[in-house]
Amino acid sequence: MTYQRIFDHRSLLVLLSLLLTAGFLATSMFGYQVSKHAIRDTIIGQDLPLTSSNIYSGIQKDLIRPVLVSSTMANDTFLRDWVVKGEGKGERQGKDNIGDISRYLNEVKERYGAFSSFFVSEKTSIYYTGAGIFKRVSPTEPRDAWYYRVRDMKTDYEINVDYDLANADALTIFINYRVYDFAGNYIGATGIGLTVNAVRQLITEYQQRYQRTIYFVDGQGKIVVIGSRIDLDTNLRAAEGVGVLVDRILKEKSGYYQFKAKGDNHILHVNYLPELKWYLFVEQNEETALAGIRQTLYANLAISLAVTLIVVFLAHLVVSRYQSRIEEMASTDKLTGLLNRHAFTILIDKLLAAYRRDPKPITVLLADVDHFKSINDLHGHRLGDEVLAGIARLLTITLRSSDIAVRWGGEEFLVVLQNCDLDEASRVAENLRKAVFQARFGEPGVDVTISIGVAKYVGVETPEQTVSRADGALYQAKNGGRNRVCVATTSTAD
Repeated sequence: MTYQRIFDHRSLLVLLSLLLTAGFLATSMFGYQVSKHAIRDTIIGQDLPLTSSNIYSGIQKDLIRPVLVSSTMANDTFLRDWVVKGEGKGERQGKDNIGDISRYLNEVKERYGAFSSFFVSEKTSIYYTGAGIFKRVSPTEPRDAWYYRVRDMKTDYEINVDYDLANADALTIFINYRVYDFAGNYIGATGIGLTVNAVRQLITEYQQRYQRTIYFVDGQGKIVVIGSRIDLDTNLRAAEGVGVLVDRILKEKSGYYQFKAKGDNHILHVNYLPELKWYLFVEQNEETALAGIRQTLYANLAISLAVTLIVVFLAHLVVSRYQSRIEEMASTDKLTGLLNRHAFTILIDKLLAAYRRDPKPITVLLADVDHFKSINDLHGHRLGDEVLAGIARLLTITLRSSDIAVRWGGEEFLVVLQNCDLDEASRVAENLRKAVFQARFGEPGVDVTISIGVAKYVGVETPEQTVSRADGALYQAKNGGRNRVCVATTSTAD
């Protein structure tokens, strides 16, 4: 059995090593052949769209704060009071009558780091900034069309990209918010401007994070925002490779495209951003991506091989340490620590083989706890378990090392006494009965008795027949008043 266990142990480890090694080698060979196509499909189908979505979400998130600031301004009690009371004309006249609104707008600009802050009055058409009155808007002035669009729109605000007249026509992202008085009447538009340079800085951060080229293109095919690598006035139509695709991209508005530039294959993913009316371009140099992923693949294989060695080593330790434990658990009753019926089947075969070579007497004791159901009912199953475990300990103490004690089932115990005739077996049974009778079990100190049937093995019968005769003797002991030992009769062949 020991040699068989060692053989099985080594066979398992060798098989595990071969399977893991063959699997990783096959994966490496196959992956090397198909990795280029798989990686390319991944870039097109997952990486670039995901990066584009993340950037789009990030841009929207970065615009939320300016929107909240503009919303706060539109609902600010001071601003609405100032407009309703005549835009500062109530108490003083002259240049200082706009000082309050100028200080307010300048404070918003400085506090939130905005590029510009403004308010346009519906009543007076005056365009106020932190520096004071900038101008009066007019429906006939094309540069003022944004205000009349805001005045007529159904939503509370818009995000618009335009040139800031108040700041030397710097390209600015405006959050224009409608303002209502306390009665719900429209009284003007307010908001802040976020310089495109701030968005450019965000794009630079995204490029560094995702290791891809990211830029915005307007409806005319001009690059309007990109980190710090390309000039804003770059005409995309004149760019190598992508230039011939510009008209198609602007028409389709979204999708992925491929082109060659400087000898490398490039993959481009495009999303149209309706809030900005720009196109988000996310570009990946395929060769660069493949080189990096190949290195990652090789590193993963090296790690996988190391993991294989660790797994095999740990498997060796675990199998060595617990194989004997598993065998013990398979043959031992968990509650009492005695052998179970499965172990008895194996051991009795060996015992009978020895008996056939040298017929020395074998006697069987079958013991049963008296009134065990009442013990469980009165004191609970926990105490019942303690009783069984305690009797098992008494068996271990009372019996010889060559004897076999088995938990036969429930509250029954089977004892096989080797080289022991009926008289000696009866004395062993009686000693065991007395030991149980004199012991007290559990915390309340419950008195327990057992009944025992004794039968001697007759060579012409099977072990099951011997146990059956011991069971008959046990039945007699039960009927005779319990707490006693009864011996089964044997045939004349004995």
